[in-house]
Amino acid sequence: MWAIRAGRRVDEPAVSEPEKVSRAGRNLPAAIVVGVLLGAGILLSLLAVRHVFIGVVAVSLGVGMFELATALRAAAGIRIPLIPVLVGGQAMMWLVWPFGLEAAVVALAGTLLLSLLWRLPGGAEGYVRDVSATALALGYVPLCGVFAVMLVLPADGVARVLAFLLGVVASDVGGYAAGVLRGRHPMAPSISPKKSWEGFAGSMTAGIVVGALTISLLLDGAVWQGVLFGAALVLTATLGDLVESLIKRDLGIKDMGDLLPGHGGMMDRLDSLLPSVVVSWVLLTVFV
Repeated sequence: MWAIRAGRRVDEPAVSEPEKVSRAGRNLPAAIVVGVLLGAGILLSLLAVRHVFIGVVAVSLGVGMFELATALRAAAGIRIPLIPVLVGGQAMMWLVWPFGLEAAVVALAGTLLLSLLWRLPGGAEGYVRDVSATALALGYVPLCGVFAVMLVLPADGVARVLAFLLGVVASDVGGYAAGVLRGRHPMAPSISPKKSWEGFAGSMTAGIVVGALTISLLLDGAVWQGVLFGAALVLTATLGDLVESLIKRDLGIKDMGDLLPGHGGMMDRLDSLLPSVVVSWVLLTVFV
């Protein structure tokens, strides 16, 4: 029997009662409960003191990085130096608050150099593979997370974060509903068999509507800006989902972890958020 602590292999035999799943492959009641709790926690952090949101981001991305590193090691023998990437990732997110994006870039470069040295005692075998995966992980998780921190820093940061989160949630919910009800034509069957073009259309419709509403009502922007914002988030959220699906398929695992019932691991929730937050920061910096 295969044993992966953070990622569950597709071919691992069941050891308990099978999870009740919907047509879209989720335990829907559990997914809804967990989603509501996560949303409530994020909303509370924003409404209390918005800078608390930085802590939420830091903890979430730290857990996600741990899941990714553990899954890579267990499934493929790829050794990411966990201590440097966790410490360096946290430094990137916390330094950007007082010192700006330049500090995050310096922390990223320092983490990469430390990781190269940290891996040296492991010898030449797999060295290039391991340090390449380390660079990918740092760029994929904490570097994208830096933009979530920058999103909340302005005076209207709460509204910016809400516009970003509501846009991604709308994409997910719209795609899920349309995919379950009308999904017939697979979008990328070799990567994510359950993702359909009908679901993508549902995502785009919901994302554009919510984008137009949030940008115009929360940030006093133009409706056309909200339409572009919503459409862009749908594209990046879909891309992020497909990229992680491809990573998991390459590793032969179903989920990055099992921390969140009905969702998988933390990384399984961050996949669509990470690329979307970068685009959100860029567009909102231009529009608002």
